[in-house]
Amino acid sequence: MMHMTFYWGKSATILFDGWRTSTWTGYLLSLVALLLAAAFYQYLEALRIRVKLAAGGGAAAKQAPSSIPPPAGSDLSSRAPLLAPALAAAGRWPARVAVAAMFGVNSGLGYLLMLAVMSFNGGVFIAVVVGLALGYLAFRSSDGEDLVVVDNPCACA
Repeated sequence: MMHMTFYWGKSATILFDGWRTSTWTGYLLSLVALLLAAAFYQYLEALRIRVKLAAGGGAAAKQAPSSIPPPAGSDLSSRAPLLAPALAAAGRWPARVAVAAMFGVNSGLGYLLMLAVMSFNGGVFIAVVVGLALGYLAFRSSDGEDLVVVDNPCACA
């Protein structure tokens, strides 16, 4: 039976039927694994932000291409001046692909953590939240993330 409210106890099914806990040892090991996975999620996010900033995708780099006019002889620039920033960034496509791949892996891990929390076990919830907080403290509390977020006017990132 799937719980639809939070419950406390050592018996939990986490993510799939094969990951069931019935002993305190198994339950505590599962909580430690989830805590480490949540901290690893924060590590991957910090790494992705650092790679993005190193590749020139930071706040300063976002403003620079828009101030560069398209080449004068370019027929494309006269028909589609809004494509000039995209064309200027096209040379950085390997870094952009790497950042996109890291985003995909991190999103997948984040969704798995969300599904683990949806087991509605109180210990699982606490382990994931504490892991996210410890990971943020260890890996992201001073990485310049505020510069990236403040630069986005729609607050969607």
